[in-house]
Amino acid sequence: MTESSPKGTAGSARLWQKQVMALIAKEFAQIVRDPSSYMIAVLLPALFLFLFGYGISLDQSLLRIGILDESKTQSSTALVADFSASPWFRVQPCNSMEEVNLAMRSSAIQGFVRIREDYERSLAQLAAQHAGGGRGGGAALAEARATREIPASLQLVVDGTEPNSASFLQAYAQSVIQGHIRGLLQEKNIVLPQIGVQERFWYNPSAKSVNFLVPGSITVIMTLIGTLLTSLVFAREWERGTMEAMLATPVTRLQLILGKLIPYFALGMFSLVLCTVLAILVFDVPFRGSYLALFVISSIFMLCALGQGLLISVHMKGQLVAAEAGLFSGFLPALLLSGFIFDVSSMPPILQWLSELLPATHFNLCIRTLFLAGTIPSVLVPETICLAGLAALLMLLVYKGLKKSIE
Repeated sequence: MTESSPKGTAGSARLWQKQVMALIAKEFAQIVRDPSSYMIAVLLPALFLFLFGYGISLDQSLLRIGILDESKTQSSTALVADFSASPWFRVQPCNSMEEVNLAMRSSAIQGFVRIREDYERSLAQLAAQHAGGGRGGGAALAEARATREIPASLQLVVDGTEPNSASFLQAYAQSVIQGHIRGLLQEKNIVLPQIGVQERFWYNPSAKSVNFLVPGSITVIMTLIGTLLTSLVFAREWERGTMEAMLATPVTRLQLILGKLIPYFALGMFSLVLCTVLAILVFDVPFRGSYLALFVISSIFMLCALGQGLLISVHMKGQLVAAEAGLFSGFLPALLLSGFIFDVSSMPPILQWLSELLPATHFNLCIRTLFLAGTIPSVLVPETICLAGLAALLMLLVYKGLKKSIE
């Protein structure tokens, strides 16, 4: 059958438009009759956003640390008090190494500090060497000498099965110990040289991981929604036996694609608006960019996700197989390789190269920039161009893959 062209007389153009509108109306009617489309477009984004927003956190909670005080002196008691007053730790006192080992094996604590019996004497030696070294540069020299000559009277052990928590515990414990020792030396009028450091977090002043995770989760959710919605459209027609009737009509491949694409594009953009509103109002994530830029970039990204789903659908005639293909080719790569949780720059080179082929990687950078940093053309423009190129490539593959004949 020869495909009709959308070009030509005004009458043929109106007929072409009417045919597209009829296909769109048919698809919307099918969406209304199919409650699963509502669930995918409305309930699934909200559910996943709440799961990602509340279920995933990179903020470190209170660390469980045990303290074994073998010194039982005024100085060791003061150190234990400093740990107890710290906002980072939940302290569990221990009376013996056997108790410490049992607590570590049962994961009751994530690490422990052992204060040896000679702790008081070591502090006295440290104070004497600093006092002998004088002030200023002499104090720094005395501190270096003390580090070499005074035996360790504190032991810090952390559970290495959770490297992230172990790193936090080690850094926080060392901070408490150094602050405690510095305070003891200052009580003896020994002032160590200090360098003032002013810390500031750009774009995320509160340093909350939710501000980083929620915009990224929108990328993962929209990839899943777009791919899953359209991966079923042609497969559903084949299973219901209506695809043959559609192929027998005089509509062109472009009309078929538009008729399937436009309704789900509208649903996908509705899901995006829903996720954005929830991110701002419920999770209190700041939005510092342009809503127009968000709409334009999201529209291009939605075309990528829908195009990927359509590409799956035109090659698979079963809904279950198409849904599985959409899940494995869309959701999982977006979750693991887009930079949503894991930094792309820390991945092996082959995975970094693969991540550049994912639309989710480029959209993830754009949406996080718009939420946290603002409308920055030097970041947004190159990523948007990449998204547009990927969208055009996917749509071309869909057009070439859709055949107007039954094979």
